[in-house]
Amino acid sequence: MNYVLIILILVAVGAVVYALARGLIAFANMKPDDVDAEGVTASHKKQNEMMFARVKYQAIAIVLVALLILIAGGQS
Repeated sequence: MNYVLIILILVAVGAVVYALARGLIAFANMKPDDVDAEGVTASHKKQNEMMFARVKYQAIAIVLVALLILIAGGQS
């Protein structure tokens, strides 16, 4: 069971890094001229989308780490 949780944690951490990289790329490619009807640039939308994805994946990783600690602590 511990190995499965460790693999899931690594997948969640990978998703966090991926979302972070995509957000940074959107930030680097910011084009002030690309504004929609609401006055929001496409890169800002992408940055916000990636920020929420990153927070979601971080929360999943934290829950998995806590679960791993609980299970590992109960086995000793």
